[in-house]
Amino acid sequence: MIRVIAYGPEGMIEEDVQRPAELAAYLEAWPVTWINVDGLGDEATLWALAEVFGLHRLALEDVVSPGQRPKVEAYDDCLFIVARMPAVNGHEETEQLGLFLGKSFVLTFQERPGDCFDGVRARIRQGSAVIRRSGPDYLAYALVDAVIDAYFPVLEQVHDELELLDEEVLESPQRDTVSKIHEAKHRLQALRRAIGPHREAINSLLRDSADFVRPETSIYLRDCYDHLIRLSERVEVYREQCADLLSIYLTIVSNRMNEVMKVLTIIATIFIPLSFIAGLYGMNFNPEISRWNMPELNWVLGYPFALAVMAGTAGVLVFYFWRKGWFD
Repeated sequence: MIRVIAYGPEGMIEEDVQRPAELAAYLEAWPVTWINVDGLGDEATLWALAEVFGLHRLALEDVVSPGQRPKVEAYDDCLFIVARMPAVNGHEETEQLGLFLGKSFVLTFQERPGDCFDGVRARIRQGSAVIRRSGPDYLAYALVDAVIDAYFPVLEQVHDELELLDEEVLESPQRDTVSKIHEAKHRLQALRRAIGPHREAINSLLRDSADFVRPETSIYLRDCYDHLIRLSERVEVYREQCADLLSIYLTIVSNRMNEVMKVLTIIATIFIPLSFIAGLYGMNFNPEISRWNMPELNWVLGYPFALAVMAGTAGVLVFYFWRKGWFD
């Protein structure tokens, strides 16, 4: 799917295009032309686009290889930018965006339909917007800025999940709490891998793209760099929070286990002497052979006496444990 938005200070046009050869007319008629391509599966269309815009073969190979890290490469007639933007379908962490910046055009390749550029399109449709009076370098900045800003809602969602996990860990940790923490940590690691290389790419834009990016646009790119620093800092803070949550969870589970073991130990300690007394009186010694062989067996109060000794022993142990504070 190829969609064209061509504009200038006096007007704009937005259309779908079936054949790449039709794009040459837009380049000649409008000051700025944005061509967005959704999907990378049509090889013939990609080669036709490469011929129309003079794209280098190596850059086109990077476009159809979705695993590229964010980077900036300068060619003779255009600047090639690779960025990773949050996927809007929710099934993937990020998707690759390939962006070509030329003298009068911006060409973007997306893996699938759906993106974070609705705000940019709305600004182009407004006749009074700054973007309508600016060149293609400003459009490229606006797209890159939209990609970077799209990470803030994702991090806000992760923050909300961590807040809920924090309450769950402190109040009622469950068996699946650890898996939830690891899932949040995995998402943060993916976001870290996606956000981090953008800083190097923006630095390259500021340093080595004077032929395609005007000085007045470079000021806005510095703002993008500041946003990336904020994003990186938040990712690191949330990763530390995940580690703290995991540590707190393990501590709580360990304390609970210690409480259970303490109760069981107290119960076992109380019943050890009772078991000894019961075992002692369970021995089958004949009192008729010797007067020392369990004389209590012939005593009228022998059974109540044994129970009283057991109860007294248990009571003394319970009192001792209570004074030691073991029941707290």
